[in-house]
Amino acid sequence: MSMPLAASINPLAPFLDQLADAASSAIMPHFRQGFSVVNKLESGFDPVTIADKNGETAMRALINQHHPDHGILGEEHGPENLEADHVWVLDPIDGTRAFITGLPTWGCLIGLRSEGKPSLGMMAQPYIGERFSGDGQRAWYQGPLGSKDLKTRPCASLKDAALFTTTPALFSETERPAFDRLEAEAQLTRYGTDCYAYCMVAAGHGDAVIESGLQAYDIVALVPIIEGAGGVVTTWTGGSPAEGGQIVASGDPRLHDILLTELSKAAD
Repeated sequence: MSMPLAASINPLAPFLDQLADAASSAIMPHFRQGFSVVNKLESGFDPVTIADKNGETAMRALINQHHPDHGILGEEHGPENLEADHVWVLDPIDGTRAFITGLPTWGCLIGLRSEGKPSLGMMAQPYIGERFSGDGQRAWYQGPLGSKDLKTRPCASLKDAALFTTTPALFSETERPAFDRLEAEAQLTRYGTDCYAYCMVAAGHGDAVIESGLQAYDIVALVPIIEGAGGVVTTWTGGSPAEGGQIVASGDPRLHDILLTELSKAAD
C-alpha cells in the first residue's frame, strides 16, 4: 500500500508506509493466533506481546538503516539518540488489550517529532487494511474505502458532540468528575476505542477524544493527523501534547474551547 507522493509536502511521508509494512509483517502472524502475554506491572495489568516487540524491532531496523541520524522513542525498546532533530515515536500496538482479545480496534502508531513538535504521523491497522496519515497541514486515508483526504466535521456545541475515551478508568478521582459532566451533556460517548477514536475525529465521524495518563508514543503520531484534518490537540490546559499526559483532541476548535473550560479545572 503506497501513498501518493503528492499527498504530503513532507519528504519523509512515504517512509511511513515502509515502516507500516514492516510492522504489519511482524505483527499480523500473531493476531488471533494464540500467543503468550507478559504483564509489565507487578500490580495491575499492562500487557505486552511478542507482536509488540517484533513490530517495534522491525521499524527500528528500517529507521537505523535509512535514517541513522534520526532518534527513536519506542514503547518496547527504549530511547535512542533523543537529541536528534528528528525523533521517531513508535507504539507498535496501541490498544494491546484489544489485540489480545481479538478486537481489530488496535493500531500501529508511527509518529515523528521534528525539533520537539509532532510533524508527521500514521495510524495503520493491518487487519482491516486502513491507514490514517497526516503532516499537520493535510491528512489522508487509504483502505477498503479507497484513498481520500480526511476532514473533521463542524460541531460548535457539546450537546451535539460525539465523545470518545478508551475507558473512564483512565481518570483519577479529581479528573473523573470533569469527564462525567462533559459526558452527561454530550450527545453520545463511546468507549474502548484506543487510537481509532482520534482517527474517527479526523475523518469526521466523531467530535472529540478525552484521555489522561498518555505517554508520548500514545499521541505523537495522532497529532499531525488531527491537525492536518482541521482539528486541535492539546493538553487539558491548552499546552503542547508532544509529551502526552492529559490530552483532548477536537475536530472543531470551537468545541475544543468548550472542553478546555471544563477540563482545565481538573488539570494537573
